Amino acid sequence: MVSARRSFEGTLPIAAMSRLCEALAGPDGVAQFELDFGRDSLGTDYLDVRAQASLTLVCQRTLEPFVLPVVVNTRLGLIKLERDEAGLPPDCEPLLVAEDGRLKPADVIEDELLLALPLIPINPDSSLPDEVTGHEPEENSAGEGRSENPFAVLRELKK
Repeated sequence: MVSARRSFEGTLPIAAMSRLCEALAGPDGVAQFELDFGRDSLGTDYLDVRAQASLTLVCQRTLEPFVLPVVVNTRLGLIKLERDEAGLPPDCEPLLVAEDGRLKPADVIEDELLLALPLIPINPDSSLPDEVTGHEPEENSAGEGRSENPFAVLRELKK
């Protein structure tokens, strides 16, 4: 694939990626992907992975499901031995391939989507309820005389 500079594109059902499904709230949807194999000017074999999917996660703030759009755009340097990682360009992530040089594209796509997931998923549109944050509703605190300096009592003691 590398010497022929092959490219692939298509869709992969989220439900077909079992490891990814374990981290999700639901297996709905598909991942769109593009894979480009090649060799750079330094002779490094690479695989460009571009994928996007809308993944359903559980918000750890509200414990409700939400959809997170995930976009992956990564260059993977194909290596056969771990020591070859040192020879990769700085913009390449290492991908250890089997001795025969074969890899499963679906596994690579699944790995990259897993790596793109946030460690603690939080819906950006969510907020904590007032009883959790300890804040009182604004109508109670707006009219009270809170503009008083908390150090006024110390000032009186100093006199």
